[in-house]
Amino acid sequence: MINLKAKRTRVVLLGLTAAGIFLAAVMSLTIKQVTVSGNNRYTKEEVIDMIFKTGADRNTLYCYGKDKFGEHQQIPFVEDYQLVFHGPFEVEVIVHEKSVVGYVAYMSSYMYFDKDGIIVESTNEEVEGIPCIEGLEYGQIVLHKPLPVEDQAIFGQILILTQVLSTYDLGVKKIQYDRKGDAKLYTEDLEVVLGDGSNIDGKILRLSNMMPELEGLKGTLYLDTYDPLNNQMAYTFKKNS
Repeated sequence: MINLKAKRTRVVLLGLTAAGIFLAAVMSLTIKQVTVSGNNRYTKEEVIDMIFKTGADRNTLYCYGKDKFGEHQQIPFVEDYQLVFHGPFEVEVIVHEKSVVGYVAYMSSYMYFDKDGIIVESTNEEVEGIPCIEGLEYGQIVLHKPLPVEDQAIFGQILILTQVLSTYDLGVKKIQYDRKGDAKLYTEDLEVVLGDGSNIDGKILRLSNMMPELEGLKGTLYLDTYDPLNNQMAYTFKKNS
């Protein structure tokens, strides 16, 4: 009887020891390699620092459980992200960024909106690469609600314009609309009068082609008279005195 009890005790101890060793091995698994995709707003290092803030976040088991059953980190201008595990030591972060086309200044904040005019983010700082939109008349702004403007079609014009600017890699600080819906662009040194939304691709292409000639100059470029069939009506440039 004593030998039987001793055997059972040894079996239990061996089981506990094995379980402890297994648990220790699992808990010691550490993510050593992180790849990031889908990120344009942030660098790879910034994304990693925001998601893996502590040493525990690098533990494979903890990270997996937190990803499956916990809440993701809230990252400005990021809708969500996915973690894809490629084994116990490697994980891929797939970032899904919010679609932001512009922002408006409201009280002491900057309210960023997407292609549908939905306010998706509010910050106290201006984000580089996103133009400020001026000239829109709106009421009270609420996060995650549409920007309350009278003419909702203006967002379609803003989307087309910002997409074309992105295509030609032209960064502008500000886009200003008047009551008729005519637009002006502002860079560091130039005011660019676009007029209405007609021939917008041609106007921006012309602007892109002229940028090397205009480098270092300050003034106003008039593209509102642009006519794709008449080069003489393509543009007028007035240098600041």
